[in-house]
Amino acid sequence: MLRRLYDWTLSLAAGPRAELALFLVAFAESSFFPLPPDVLSVPMTVARPERAYRYALLCGVASTLGGIAGYAIGALLYESLGLWIIQLYGYGDKMDAFRDAYAHYGAWIILLKGLTPIPYKLVTITSGFAGYDFLTFVGLSLISRTLRFLAVAWLLKRYGEPVREFVEKRLELAAVILLVVVVGGFVVVKYVV
Repeated sequence: MLRRLYDWTLSLAAGPRAELALFLVAFAESSFFPLPPDVLSVPMTVARPERAYRYALLCGVASTLGGIAGYAIGALLYESLGLWIIQLYGYGDKMDAFRDAYAHYGAWIILLKGLTPIPYKLVTITSGFAGYDFLTFVGLSLISRTLRFLAVAWLLKRYGEPVREFVEKRLELAAVILLVVVVGGFVVVKYVV
C-alpha cells in the first residue's frame, strides 16, 4: 500500500495539476491544514529536480498568502476558529504570553519560526491575534517562508538522487522518518516552544 501511495505521489508530481495541488497545500498549511507542503514538494522535487526552485518559490508565495488568511483568522475570527485551531496544538492558555512576546520579539518570532518545520499557522494566527503590523508580517513571512523552501529545494537538488534511491530502496523507513519529523514538529510545539 505504501509503495502505491509513493508511486501515486510521484505520478502527481508529473501531472498537469501538481503545481496547483502544491500551491493549495502550502496555502492551507499556513492557516489551518495540519500537513506541511513538504509531503508534496519533496517527491515533486525528487521527480523533477530541474523545477526545485520553481516549487520552492511557489511554496513561499502560497505559504505567505495562506499566512495572510491565518492572520485574518487571528485578527477577525480568533474567538471562534482561531482559538479552536490554537487549542488543537495545546496553546489556548498561552496566548497572553504570546501577545507579550510579540510586542518585544515579533519580527524574530516570525523570521525564526518561519524557517522551521513548526506549524506556521501558529505564527500566522498569533500575529493577527496580537495585532502585529500587517505589512511587516507579510514581508517577514515572504522572506522566511521562501528561504525555508529554497533551502529544502537546494538540499534536494544537491542530494536528490541519493535521497530518491534511499526512499525507493527503504520506503517504509523513509515513511517512518517523515512521520517522526511531522509528529516531532507537533511535539516541539506542544512541549518545547
